[in-house]
Amino acid sequence: MSGPEDTQSGSPGPTVGLCDLRVVVDRIEGRSVCGLRPGDAFVVTGSSRLSIQGGGHFCLYALAAVLPMLPANQRPLPAGDWMRGDVEVACPDPEERLIMRIERGDVRELARDELT
Repeated sequence: MSGPEDTQSGSPGPTVGLCDLRVVVDRIEGRSVCGLRPGDAFVVTGSSRLSIQGGGHFCLYALAAVLPMLPANQRPLPAGDWMRGDVEVACPDPEERLIMRIERGDVRELARDELT
C-alpha cells in the first residue's frame, strides 16, 4: 500500500511544521549575577538546534527553566491556546528575577523522520 508515509516508493515522507524560536532576556528585576543582560538571546531552529547570538553565553539555570516550554512553542498552536499569550519564563534564582520571553518565528516544514 502506498501513501504519504511510504518512503520506499521514492515519494517524500510526511513533514511537520515547526516554528523557529527566539528566547530573549526581557528584563532583570533583581540583581544580575549570571552575566546576562536584557536583549541577550538564543534561537532554536529545527527540532533541536540552539544557537547563541553573537557568540555569547546563556546561564544554564535560565536555560533549564525555559527548555520544557520550547518543544510545545515550536508546534502550531490553535487560536485561544494559553501558550500563545503566556510567553514569559522566569529563571529560578529568586534574587535575580530574570524574565525571558519566547518569540515565535517562521514555520519550517521539516521531514518527520529527520527530527529528534
